[in-house]
Amino acid sequence: MNPAHHPDDSLLMAYGAGSLDLGQHVAVATHLRGCGRCRAWARAVERVGGAMLADAPPAELDEGAIERAFARIDGPAPAAARAQSPAFSGDWPQRLPSFVRAYTLGPWRKLGPWVRAREIALPQPCETRVLLLESKPGAKVFAHTHGPLELTCVLSGAFRHGGGRFGPGDFDAAEGEDHHAPEIEEGENCLCLVAIQGELRWQGLLGRLLQPFIRL
Repeated sequence: MNPAHHPDDSLLMAYGAGSLDLGQHVAVATHLRGCGRCRAWARAVERVGGAMLADAPPAELDEGAIERAFARIDGPAPAAARAQSPAFSGDWPQRLPSFVRAYTLGPWRKLGPWVRAREIALPQPCETRVLLLESKPGAKVFAHTHGPLELTCVLSGAFRHGGGRFGPGDFDAAEGEDHHAPEIEEGENCLCLVAIQGELRWQGLLGRLLQPFIRL
């Protein structure tokens, strides 16, 4: 795997510093699994942060901090992923990072004849939602804009839009009023992990008519 599109430096720095919320963290960590360049970058940031902590003066722990830490360690393990619904591709679980497979997955929800989505339940409240999005070859996703943030990691297959071609391992970030209409390449289903804030806003007359029925 040799990704051509990566998170920008500010996102990798936030990941290394531990300042991303869990949904964004999952998206960046999924990309890092297949990208040695970005892994090295994030580890360098972590080492710098560790050195800064080592030089910082000690701080007193809040009352009960140790008890809360042990409670987390001894707490229940994440729920196993639910069984897959039939249809579309059958080997998608193997394409997910192991840490994502440990989360509970909601049922597949069709967004049309060519696209379906499945929510990933995170173990803590989070502003960023995470989901799987699978599209059949040749599908054209309605033109849309976004809420504050959309991070996409391609797990298999490929799509194209104005920003170029995005294949396995690639990372696509969109913000605010970024406008695009991805087209899925022929050959195999395109499976993506998507971290999103707010909702997609479909463009064009047909998109606006379908907005109440196809919410993502």
